[in-house]
Amino acid sequence: MEKILLLHGPNLNLLGRREPDVYGSQTLDDVVRLARKLGEDLGVEVESYQSNSEGDLVTRIQKAAGVIDAIVFNPGAYTHTSIALRDAILGVGIPTVEVHLSNVHKRESFRRQSVLADIVAGQVLGFGVESYLLGLRAAVSLVRSQRPTPPRARPARKRSTR
Repeated sequence: MEKILLLHGPNLNLLGRREPDVYGSQTLDDVVRLARKLGEDLGVEVESYQSNSEGDLVTRIQKAAGVIDAIVFNPGAYTHTSIALRDAILGVGIPTVEVHLSNVHKRESFRRQSVLADIVAGQVLGFGVESYLLGLRAAVSLVRSQRPTPPRARPARKRSTR
C-alpha cells in the first residue's frame, strides 16, 4: 500500500479560526479526516504532519525518504521564501504536489511567487479543502503511473498433434 504524507506549514494549525473568509471554516483536523477517508477509498495510507518551524518541516521531509511514496504539501508562507524546503524536496526525490487553500494569484503580489513551483510535480490552489483532496488524488495517480508494469505472461503455445 502506498503511503502519502500530508505536510502542513506554518499557521495551518489555525484553520477554522484564522481568516475564515480566505481559508474557510474547516479545521486542520477536518482536512486530515477528509484526506484519510479519501485515502481509504483510494487504497493508500495517509500520514499527516504540521509544524510552524521550517527546520521541523525539513527534518520530516528528510525522514520520509524510502518510507513515503509522495508528499502533498501546503508550505504556507514558506512557499515564498524557503530554499531549505526546496532543497529538502530535491534531496529526497519524493514526488510532491504543492497545495494551497486560497488562490494565491488573487491575493497580495508577494504570494504569487513559489520557490517550489518549478520542482514540484504540480500545484493545486484556490479550492479550499478540496485543494488537498485534488492534490492527494494527483499524488496517488503520479505514484501509480511511475510504477513499473509487470511483464505480461506469454500465451502458452499449442502443441502440435502431428
